[in-house]
Amino acid sequence: MKRLALTLALLLSATGTLAQIYQWKDESGKTILSDKPPPGQIRPQRQLESQPTTPVTQPQKTVADRDLEFRKRQKESQEGAEKSGKEQAAAAERKEVCDNSRRHLQLLESGERIAMRDDKGERYFLEDAQREQELVKARQAVQTNCK
Repeated sequence: MKRLALTLALLLSATGTLAQIYQWKDESGKTILSDKPPPGQIRPQRQLESQPTTPVTQPQKTVADRDLEFRKRQKESQEGAEKSGKEQAAAAERKEVCDNSRRHLQLLESGERIAMRDDKGERYFLEDAQREQELVKARQAVQTNCK
């Protein structure tokens, strides 16, 4: 059934391309377009030429050439995916470092007592002078890490 419909559609479309179109003016000066020649007078036919439809012929590529092109496109696609993956990982790392720097600055600016550990592992609290030094360092870290 599908083959019959396809064949019928192809035949109908092919007949339309073979039809001629006639153009003439009648007694009242009206332009008429028709698929039938004008009644009565026979004028010399004017042939309308369309643009040549010759396809641009390119040499057929061999299987090896097509395979080589396919592998090249595949490699470029893979390299692009790897590059975008690395860029995304680097962006995520930069964002994480920026967020950590901002949290540290916010903690220092909050005014809470901050406990740190020294080299021996003993806990001590930051004094005001040490807090100011840490604030300066934290602000610089935020400026450099959060651009």
